[in-house]
Amino acid sequence: MVPTTSFADCPEPLDVLLVPGGFGSNDAIQDQEILAFLKKRGATAKFITSVCSGSLILGAAGLLDGYRAAAHWAVYKALEAMNIEGIHERVVVDRNRITGGGVTAELDFGLSLLARLRGEDVARVSQLLMEYDPQPPFKSGHPRKADAHAVAAAIALMQDFPERAVALAKARLTTKSAAA
Repeated sequence: MVPTTSFADCPEPLDVLLVPGGFGSNDAIQDQEILAFLKKRGATAKFITSVCSGSLILGAAGLLDGYRAAAHWAVYKALEAMNIEGIHERVVVDRNRITGGGVTAELDFGLSLLARLRGEDVARVSQLLMEYDPQPPFKSGHPRKADAHAVAAAIALMQDFPERAVALAKARLTTKSAAA
């Protein structure tokens, strides 16, 4: 993605505040400019949303306090470290917070959000137009389904990302508690 405006020039209020995830999440939860922007825009946004590990960023901004959230399976311990109730679903809707899991769950997330914005009929037609009829070739899309070798290989590929996310979440919670 390439930004088309700055934080300062971003319109207000927003219909949808969407925070993506990915390996940059650990840096983003330490970036005070990002967190301040999210807090400010989150106060007036109609929907506050995230996909993948973006829920960690929303959590660091305080926008998931008292809400349930989905995330990529590798970062649920970090959500827990922020005292956020992580729900192991592809999409979690809790009032005006809509969060999605990892990459493929983003399609489910998008259709769920579209249904709230434009109605279920529009979302159903969009799903048909995309020919979104998932039939994965393997039953290894989540650690509860994958074999131990696949889980270990996936964790190795992520290197220290999940552990670093937990450490940063705990540090953030400690800082938040000290400030209160």
